[in-house]
Amino acid sequence: MIGSLRGALIDRPTPGEVVVEVGGVGYRVSVPATTFATTGIDGSEVFLHVHTHVREDAIVLFGFAHADERRCFEALLGAHGVGPTLALAIVSSLSPASLAAAVVEDDLDTLCLVPGVGRKTAARLLLELKARLDLPIDGGVALRPGGGERPVRGEVRAALTELGYGPEEVRTVLDEVPDSGTVEEQVRAALRSLAAAR
Repeated sequence: MIGSLRGALIDRPTPGEVVVEVGGVGYRVSVPATTFATTGIDGSEVFLHVHTHVREDAIVLFGFAHADERRCFEALLGAHGVGPTLALAIVSSLSPASLAAAVVEDDLDTLCLVPGVGRKTAARLLLELKARLDLPIDGGVALRPGGGERPVRGEVRAALTELGYGPEEVRTVLDEVPDSGTVEEQVRAALRSLAAAR
């Protein structure tokens, strides 16, 4: 199995694919949008954390700029009904910290922002990923298998959603307000921040 590649970028045949030459061999690698955007120009050195996906008819390489992205991808692959295409779409749309935060906060709306993820799929992913992810969020708070949920934050999110704020607005403002105090205090702080932003 290939775990990583370091070599020269020699081609980007399609959006989401790069060819990395290592020792005279060109490896075609599927990458998330974030990695694709930062691979540089042809001839530049590239290092990718690689997941080797073996199928009956092919061996496909998936590459990631950061190990946490690969860890998310592999956790997603372990979820029921999630193949590599959908897993790559999720990693392209959500950073590891955003994905972990969505799982901790039972945030269906954030997962539903990913093309191809409906509410049923998002709900199933939230349940399954709680047992699989172990990633840092919010400056060191981590989602550990079997726990880590913050019920107060979930209530704040629900209150803001009921008030008509969209999932992106809610996610952004919750990153800005302190994760301490009562539900009412956090909602008031979030509303002040939202009003100031407008």
